[in-house]
Amino acid sequence: MRTVALIGAGKIGETIAALFAASGRYKVKVCDIDLTRAELAARGKSSCEAHLINLNDAAALKKLLSNCEIVISALPFFCNRAVAQAAHDVGIHYADLTEDVETSKFIAQLSQNSRSCFMPQCGLAPGFISIAAAHLVGLLDTVDSLKLRVGALPMYPTNRLMYNLTWSTDGLINEYCNPCEVIQGGVKLTVPALEGLEKFSFDGDEYEAFNTSGGLGTLADALHGKVSDLNYKTIRYPGHRDLVTFLLHDLRYINDRDGLKQVFERSIPTTGQDKCIIFVEASGSLKGVRTQKTYASCVYNQAVSGKHFSAIQVTTAAGICGPVDLLLSGAIGKKSGFIRAEDISLTDFLANEFGKLCRDDRALRGIS
Repeated sequence: MRTVALIGAGKIGETIAALFAASGRYKVKVCDIDLTRAELAARGKSSCEAHLINLNDAAALKKLLSNCEIVISALPFFCNRAVAQAAHDVGIHYADLTEDVETSKFIAQLSQNSRSCFMPQCGLAPGFISIAAAHLVGLLDTVDSLKLRVGALPMYPTNRLMYNLTWSTDGLINEYCNPCEVIQGGVKLTVPALEGLEKFSFDGDEYEAFNTSGGLGTLADALHGKVSDLNYKTIRYPGHRDLVTFLLHDLRYINDRDGLKQVFERSIPTTGQDKCIIFVEASGSLKGVRTQKTYASCVYNQAVSGKHFSAIQVTTAAGICGPVDLLLSGAIGKKSGFIRAEDISLTDFLANEFGKLCRDDRALRGIS
């Protein structure tokens, strides 16, 4: 069995532990600053053991990682530098779920003289969305426009925001507040979050989409000079963007993120009854003909090994477990350095034991 250190036993960490335990091929050290939470995530899984962790104790952290093949951080983005540094010092692989651009740049720099692989920005977006996007780009001779759209949405919204909390509140606020990378007219730029509002239709239902930060991962760097226009937008039910803009700019919560987090967590209920819409559209030319290729799917909340998980839990956990499994099995073909999500084959990912959870065969018609 392969030994993995999983740091962070929240909603996504719990799902990652469940997926690895169900495979029967992994031993997981589930670590958290709250031992009770780690114990809950490990409970009932013979291949999982709970550990108390203190990120400020670098020596203890490195000791915990010393007999592991990889460490996975399911922590908020601002905790990842300490974990990545420990992985670098010990010489084991590293993966995380961060959407934060600056954190990922730090990790990319750290990987330049590493003995192991560093694979940040896994999960759904960034992560799986970049894998799907790279696949579409590879189907065309030239690409003019590449659009990425993702939304984790409640199936039964009732509040005015038409939204429920389904994942990290810190990550959500980060996406709504930070600048967004795009390519416009072949030039890499940053644009404000919450702008670029558009109407969006999927399976007959109406949505809106707007700029949010971090969803492109490293695609803006990888495709600079190859794509004329590239952008990522988050999908929500109509009206959500205007209310968030009111909170951030009219009430000035953009300067009080801790206060905004309190408002969100006090006022917006969580739900496990959700769906994840994943949409990628590439337009360009193929053999001299103007051509469009589209990947469009919807993943719903579901049971895994008899336990119910939300759609965002399943897609995000599968989006890191799949690449980790591919890395440790040698399918990615690297032993050290930086790994981008777009370096991973969509075919390999969706054929993987964990990647299959994101598979929607309708989305593959005409592009597989």
